[in-house]
Amino acid sequence: MEFVPEKKLGFGLMRMPQRDPSNAADVDIDQMCRMVDLFMERGFTYFDTAWMYNGFASESVAKQVLVDRHPRESFTLATKLHSGFFKSVETREELFQTQLKNTGAGYFDYYLLHGIEGNMLNKYESFHSFDWLLEKKEEGLIRHAGFSFHDRPEILDKILKKHPQMEFVQLQINYLDWESEWVNARACYEVAVKHEKPVIVMEPAKGGTLSRVPNEAKALFDELDPAMSVSSWAIRFAASLPGVMLVLSGMSSEEQVQDNTDYMADFQPLTEAEKQVCFRVADIINAQIAIPCTACAYCVEGCPKRIPIPKYFSLYNEDMREDLAEKGWTINMSNYATLSSKAGRASECIACGQCESVCPQHLPIIDNLKKVAEHYGR
Repeated sequence: MEFVPEKKLGFGLMRMPQRDPSNAADVDIDQMCRMVDLFMERGFTYFDTAWMYNGFASESVAKQVLVDRHPRESFTLATKLHSGFFKSVETREELFQTQLKNTGAGYFDYYLLHGIEGNMLNKYESFHSFDWLLEKKEEGLIRHAGFSFHDRPEILDKILKKHPQMEFVQLQINYLDWESEWVNARACYEVAVKHEKPVIVMEPAKGGTLSRVPNEAKALFDELDPAMSVSSWAIRFAASLPGVMLVLSGMSSEEQVQDNTDYMADFQPLTEAEKQVCFRVADIINAQIAIPCTACAYCVEGCPKRIPIPKYFSLYNEDMREDLAEKGWTINMSNYATLSSKAGRASECIACGQCESVCPQHLPIIDNLKKVAEHYGR
């Protein structure tokens, strides 16, 4: 497969560093330029963006930090069409042309139908979007056509049987979700392999969950190799799977770029024993995690109360790992107060359901926000 990148790490432009934590679109451009330069200096070339990432700023940021500063042939750029942002053939075309303008890329090396699940598939099919992808490829505006997927393996199998021209599939795969009844990571991966489709992995560290594991779990990794970061085990687990062409990491600091490129420069697959330790760590985490949110932030953009849902869930999850009876207070109580002073509070949720309709993890977000509001008192 001539289009598979030489190195198996991709830069996800989804969790970029922000100057204002309450404004996802306020990206730290100077830091991002340094991060992009370091990534490319170390021989990595794949960048992944999308229309709505970082408060709809990601594609424009890609132009500033990547396209305008590096020769076009020196990198590969992926972006996506989301079903929620077009209502007709005409608006789909307008969206695509705006993406070309926003990025200044001239063409996209990889273009995906975004996050297929449930009724999304019906919309893509009704607008013949798979055929439209192939038309764009014939026009030279995209080089490779595929899709990202958040649903059950039998639906993935149906799609790949009906649309064998799709060249790759992007799946959520990590050792925590490997046997998840919601994510179905292993089963979906096996369907893609059966159809001989290269796999791009998203959420290898589950939105940072697998970068901040409990001390008991970290000790297991340290026994194997104390020099390896906790997050390295998650990314290398995904990259070790046969058929995986690339693993995306949504890096948000120079330190993360440095670490990821260090161990992925000369990637060595995990041994079977190391994989089993990852599964033991998953058991420990699953016993403690309160809300299995990946912080994709799809739920945030349409929230009428501007509630930063993933950030609240992250604070809540950290507190649920604490001995609150002993401590009585945690720093996250102050962090919640600071964050909620600039955005909607969890208690302001009006239960409109917009968030739950777009959540790839199918979480009961409304009920979970009630737990957050009760915990933090507002």
